[in-house]
Amino acid sequence: MNVLFGVSGGIACYKSCTAVSALTKSGCEVNVVLTKNAAEFVTPLTFQALTHRHVYCEMFDGVADREIAHINLAKQADVFVIAPATANIIAKLACGIADDLLTSAALAVVCPVIVCPAMNAHMYENAATQQNLRTLKERGFIIVSPETGNLACGDVGKGRMAEPEKIVEVVKSVFAESSVLAGKKFLVTAGGTMENIDGVRYITNRSSGKMGCAIVRELKRRGAQVTLVAANMKVPAPDTDKVIRVTSAKEMLEACMREYESCDCIIKAAAVGDYSPAEEYTNKIKGEEITLRLKKNPDIAASLGKVKGKRKLVIFCAETQGLLESAAEKLRAKGADMVVANDVSKPDIGFDSDKNAVIIIKNGGYKAEYPAADKSEIAKEVVDEIQSLWSQA
Repeated sequence: MNVLFGVSGGIACYKSCTAVSALTKSGCEVNVVLTKNAAEFVTPLTFQALTHRHVYCEMFDGVADREIAHINLAKQADVFVIAPATANIIAKLACGIADDLLTSAALAVVCPVIVCPAMNAHMYENAATQQNLRTLKERGFIIVSPETGNLACGDVGKGRMAEPEKIVEVVKSVFAESSVLAGKKFLVTAGGTMENIDGVRYITNRSSGKMGCAIVRELKRRGAQVTLVAANMKVPAPDTDKVIRVTSAKEMLEACMREYESCDCIIKAAAVGDYSPAEEYTNKIKGEEITLRLKKNPDIAASLGKVKGKRKLVIFCAETQGLLESAAEKLRAKGADMVVANDVSKPDIGFDSDKNAVIIIKNGGYKAEYPAADKSEIAKEVVDEIQSLWSQA
């Protein structure tokens, strides 16, 4: 495993030495990047002695001719750890600033990124820092929360960097997770489809796309290659390998049928409209009363189930009643390997919410229930269950 270890300027740098040493002794190749301020606390020579490798400090610090350090390091890394991560570094990461080697490498990596905050308690609790950490978490960064205790400044509070043993444990667990899905290709659908009525009106649903996007971020965190087929979403599409924008159920079906052959797994998280107007009008319809005739839309999940072959098919089931019965029937009827069911009648979860609660059903009678939590946390549980499909095969 190749670990890129970024060290920013704080007294907790001494803990980083222990973590780097432990990772090296465990057989990892560890490349250390020091910021200018970090080098004031611990010299590059210390890390060089611990890793037996060149330590990088400057933006154009290449050990070979024409080597672009931040790009080369990013390409090699299986996981990127930033410990300690100061409030300043966290703010730069959240804003996409790349003004030194460490932050430039952070923008270039495609591997999981682990951030270990360390700072004064008031700085950690500051609204700006907390918002920056939420932003990073939403993008798929793994945050190792600091501990509470005596701080270097003399205060007592939350801000002490996690102990080296905890950081090493997180690195190993992330690598173990990502190694199973690393290189596997996923096709994920997200958002709600829209069906045109006339030149200004359409039929849609309340799907925000948040759950699908959270799954994409989690898959990317574990090293998967992901194509996102995005319908109408209320959130920006996450950073991923390919994004295909669609509007209607027909367009989504066409995109999925084009893309599925190159994938190992298809995850149908989109809320596809069951019906569309039987006739689409070019101009705005006028009148005291308007009668719409609806036709059934194509069943995308069932279409994929018929052609998926050895690929895994994961579908979502959003219901307001009869959840378990409907989910079990869809699993069977659509030829899926796993169904993620959620009750969208509850106002605090599901459509347009930041939280979700799901029941997962697989073939063979398997069932697992996950209570309400942030969609990023539910995404981890869902991807864990998807990951197990290969171990069960």
